[in-house]
Amino acid sequence: MLAVSAATASWATAPGRDHGHSPLHSQTVAMTSTGERVFLDQAGLDRLIPGTRALDAETAAAQRAWLAEGTVPGAGGRWESMARTALLDLRVSTTEDGAATAGWSTRWRYVWPRDSAFVAAAFARTGHLGDAERVLAFLQRVQPGSGRFQARYLPDGSGATPDDRGEEQDGAGWALGSTAELASALQDPQRRLATLLRLRPLLTRSTRACLAVLAEGNGLPLPGLDYWEIPQDRPTLGLAAPILAGLEAAPALLREIGEPALATAAATAAADLDRRITTRFGAHGYPRELGGQARDAALTILMPPFRRTPPGAELLAAWRLAQGELRRPAGGLAPGGDWRRDGVSWTPETALFALTAAGTGQHEVAAGWLDWLDAHRTAAGSLAEKVQANGQPAAVAPLAWSAALVVLAVEAQGRKPPVLRHHGLT
Repeated sequence: MLAVSAATASWATAPGRDHGHSPLHSQTVAMTSTGERVFLDQAGLDRLIPGTRALDAETAAAQRAWLAEGTVPGAGGRWESMARTALLDLRVSTTEDGAATAGWSTRWRYVWPRDSAFVAAAFARTGHLGDAERVLAFLQRVQPGSGRFQARYLPDGSGATPDDRGEEQDGAGWALGSTAELASALQDPQRRLATLLRLRPLLTRSTRACLAVLAEGNGLPLPGLDYWEIPQDRPTLGLAAPILAGLEAAPALLREIGEPALATAAATAAADLDRRITTRFGAHGYPRELGGQARDAALTILMPPFRRTPPGAELLAAWRLAQGELRRPAGGLAPGGDWRRDGVSWTPETALFALTAAGTGQHEVAAGWLDWLDAHRTAAGSLAEKVQANGQPAAVAPLAWSAALVVLAVEAQGRKPPVLRHHGLT
């Protein structure tokens, strides 16, 4: 698994409303030797040391050394620069104690559990295992005893929230999936077990939270805020899919830390939820909400690498159709088919389709989306949250969710899993 954020306050607005074009807040964010983050606009890019996110030689050397400790996906290929820059942007966006902020602009300088899960997975996949554990440990510190995460947290680790958005039921699923990503990257059995034992509260609380959510909803999560962060009156895939992915990832980890009963409960609940999603969403083309028609990017979470199960023909057909339904004038994708028609493409959703294309062996499709993302970076090479209809990057840059997704997609593209011939993809 991996895991998915509503990394912005703007997502809390109604999707039918046209909010016009968003300005680009900065070309990127760089660091100094004192740890200060500095916004750079076009005029300030000459201060940036090439190939880094540093404003001085000491910081540049530290960033190069950090990259060398791990791997850069796509090394030697056409996406190496994008992946390298995305990794550095994740490094800058994450504090020393593991607070993975969605972005450094004021409205984004918070920790969303979804974003953090992706950042931890990207660190794990590229060999930065200590960084990945710190991000997950931060989530463990702010997670309440109920296991149910709030929408976002202050980055000071206090567990305080900046507003009253309330709980988002999918957060525990993301935490489970991301922990599984870290565990899979730990090759030494003793280190793996020690790490999982340190993260035991996160694993057990998150599993129980997912089970409680399903019990309360009679098998499906009750309507609530998903990654769109707008009020819902019907169950959505945006909640059901990440909970399924998390519960499928949990049993092996729970058995490893001596929780066999909880592991069995998670496996049983995952199998039941899988059946309910297939019959209640899948039978109608995998719409965003139960009883609806429009699809959204959440259906990607039902596919590899979020899950190990190969997608069936119906899910693949919906995945293909969704890319046309979500397409926007600049060539990227919106969050959903019924998202507001303001012409804006969103890089996280576009990268989700790149990741799942790579994860299912559809490498030409993945390459197309990665090329699009590469071509629409800022002048400093960062991935902005949005791309306007005229092709210009907009809103916050870098956006950690997009950066993490690109790192993961390029890495998955390099692994080249088997093409799903049995579903007619060749």
